Amino acid sequence: MSDQNFDMIVIGAGPGGYVAAIRGAQLGLNVACIEREHLGGICLNWGCIPTKAMLRSAEVLNLVQRAKDFGVKVNAPTPDLEAIVKRSRAVAKQLSNGVGYLFRKNKVTSIMGQARLVGTGKVVVTTDDEEQVLHSANIIVATGARARQLPGLESDGKRVWTYKHALQPPHEPKKLLVIGSGAIGIEFASFYNGIGADVTVVEVMERLLPVEDAEIAAFAKKAFERRGMTIREGAKVARLDRHDDKVVVHIETPDSTTEEEFDTVISAVGIVGNVEGLGLSEAGVKVDRSHIVTDPYCRTGVEGLYAVGDVVAGPWLAHKASHEGVMVAEMIAGRDGHPVKPETIAGCTYCHPQIASVGLTEAQAKAAGYDVRVGRFPFQANGKAIALGDSQGLIKTVFDAQTDALLGAHMVGAEVTELIQGYVIGQKLETTGQDLMETVFPHPTLSEMMHESALDANDRVIHY
Repeated sequence: MSDQNFDMIVIGAGPGGYVAAIRGAQLGLNVACIEREHLGGICLNWGCIPTKAMLRSAEVLNLVQRAKDFGVKVNAPTPDLEAIVKRSRAVAKQLSNGVGYLFRKNKVTSIMGQARLVGTGKVVVTTDDEEQVLHSANIIVATGARARQLPGLESDGKRVWTYKHALQPPHEPKKLLVIGSGAIGIEFASFYNGIGADVTVVEVMERLLPVEDAEIAAFAKKAFERRGMTIREGAKVARLDRHDDKVVVHIETPDSTTEEEFDTVISAVGIVGNVEGLGLSEAGVKVDRSHIVTDPYCRTGVEGLYAVGDVVAGPWLAHKASHEGVMVAEMIAGRDGHPVKPETIAGCTYCHPQIASVGLTEAQAKAAGYDVRVGRFPFQANGKAIALGDSQGLIKTVFDAQTDALLGAHMVGAEVTELIQGYVIGQKLETTGQDLMETVFPHPTLSEMMHESALDANDRVIHY
């Protein structure tokens, strides 16, 4: 058993952990990063990246199927799921290998193994060959999260899947049920719908996409239904009867219980933090509903022990995890912290149409006591959207009527996951509606709709 000393130890090499390790090394710290499975964590290997690769394939298929609308003749295109998955895995592997390169470039010590805390400033790592003991006064837990499994709805990898199974499917779904309409559920529903599956989405809350602005969610629902999806809101999957070739699903609503047959079910009902086997309770770390409790600076309350990313409180997003990792590494190196404000973190869902948002919804702003002004602008009135042949969408902005501050922005439509960052920067710089109205947006672009939405909030909209 070997002993090694480091200035900083990071447990987990996902978007929070590997970014923290690299930033710490850049600042001159001697850093070790421990990962039990894949460099890059869930995001690069089983989440953000491979799902976007698969969704891109569905987008390309949809565009080719509409080629005649653009004056292009193409013989009937068909999806090749095996090839789509192969490309997705190759993209994930490329980026995971890239993390290894960045570790070597920045002289981060990378250790593959299972870590556990065994006393103040001490981590034992179990690898295939040995146990190593690492010492550091500064330890960051960045172990991420995994799919939540509900009793009776557990995945089996055959007919009932989690996101991992959906990324490497054992068969191509023809009739698919997706349980849950958060980002993960809607993205897989959109992908499989895009390659021809008959898709039903069941959401236990009273409306689809419950964390989004109600108006945006309603717009998205209509768009999904036009694409052939069936949406069941206020419904609960009570039981699954599993068979070799199908699943009989018992769906409850306040008024009735029905049985429907599907060949595949994807469960996307949230996540649980990876807190087991780390020695957290022995170290005195508080855990609340599978997530480590921290202060705004990611401190656990135990001296020298921090936690970042999906293993702490939400929003559970890769970009939030990376920001936290950088902050903690910089604090350890003696710099000031820059805490994450959850209300300034953009949420993006890469379905078709895309959905993106930041800040307060209209309902949240009113509930918080704001007198609001709301602006809207539809894609169908934007020249670039019409030229792209993708003119179904809406941009909505919420302002404080008293101070003119931008409280929130909510979008559905083509490339809104790219557009949203304009509003994120605006919030960071304390942008007002007047600032947005006086900004010159390039033409013709989709971003002009951001300008028009601010104009609309002040009864000055030009093109609608």
